[in-house]
Amino acid sequence: METLEWFVGIDWASEKHRVCLLDGTGRCIGERDVPHGGAALAELCRWLLAVTGAPASRIAVAIEVPHGPVVEALLEQGFAVYAINPKQLDRFRDRFSVAGAKDDSRDAYVLGDAVRTDRHLLRRLAVEHSLVIELREFSRLSEELQQEQQRLVNRMREQLWRYYPQALELTDDLTSDWFVALWRLAPTPAKAARLRQATVAQLFKTHRVRRLQADEALDILRRTPLAVAAGTTEAARAHIESLVARLVLIKRQIKAAHRRLDELCAQLEAEDGPGQPFEQRDLAILRSLPGVGRIVQATLLAEAPELVRRRDYEALRTLGGIAPVTRRSGKSCIVIRRLACNKRLSNALFHCAKAAAQHDPVSRQRYDALRQRGHSQGRALRSVADRMLYVLCTLLRRQTLFDPDHAQPAPMAAAA
Repeated sequence: METLEWFVGIDWASEKHRVCLLDGTGRCIGERDVPHGGAALAELCRWLLAVTGAPASRIAVAIEVPHGPVVEALLEQGFAVYAINPKQLDRFRDRFSVAGAKDDSRDAYVLGDAVRTDRHLLRRLAVEHSLVIELREFSRLSEELQQEQQRLVNRMREQLWRYYPQALELTDDLTSDWFVALWRLAPTPAKAARLRQATVAQLFKTHRVRRLQADEALDILRRTPLAVAAGTTEAARAHIESLVARLVLIKRQIKAAHRRLDELCAQLEAEDGPGQPFEQRDLAILRSLPGVGRIVQATLLAEAPELVRRRDYEALRTLGGIAPVTRRSGKSCIVIRRLACNKRLSNALFHCAKAAAQHDPVSRQRYDALRQRGHSQGRALRSVADRMLYVLCTLLRRQTLFDPDHAQPAPMAAAA
């Protein structure tokens, strides 16, 4: 571990940040408030260097948030920046006040002292490659858009249920182009009664709908409508028109975000030379795993790039919520699911395991065996995800592609 001589705690806020500088003995050398702005953050860096007289690499900075302009300004100047989880900070605070006293100055001091005494327990931050930063942003944007799309779909389903429930029987995917086009042709039961079968047949032909025939669709839409109060149909129709306009826009934005994710992954794979974020073969190995598609690949590279580079299986399973938590005291021993994790990575691994259990025979056998032993679906899928992470890290170290016919599958680690 490198020699660090000075320690800084930053209690960040939206308008101004409280900064506390400590020496190697834990004595407070200086405190100040730093407004949030480019000039003020640059002045903070100069102040730390001037007061300590030490290079930036010998000054450790502790802060709660692992990202943002404050962190980036410090990393750019070469400071050793460590992230502290808010729960960790709460426990560290108890060392100084068992009564639970809390203020900005105390928190800044606690942060600085924590990195002085326990930095081996904290996460060291580093400047990420520009492509990884952009990949992370588009990965999160894609997830946010999909969540917003689902919220709009739920509202659209609720409005159809009010006056037009037969339309919900046509499909579960209310965002599909053909369903939106059909609703625009027949937004009410009265319009459906006058709709020609040839028009619906042409719409299905245009959108290549084969699971449903035009006459079947019309029979469903023309079923006895609900008896609703006057004005209900018009109000629900107007509401759905607003929702459809937003759904069309969000669907287009999701496609654009997915295209950008593919482009960024391709650029990462094409990176060559010193300082490249990943070896060229890493992405090919990642894509070769069953259950790994665009979203899972982008999430792994965006949310845990350093762990993927280090092939750190234990850290990956902990960050992804796969490693269980054991609580042992006396004769009591309880193993529970880990909830303190990266939620995006946890969700990606869950869907990866679900797809792997469908397409990979070994993963399917493992899943079925755990289900037969009485474990829940989530517990079984976490075990499948655990194996996939072990296999991934092994393949990355060996720089070989996944082989579904490999004779010696990786051993299963326990998962809650």
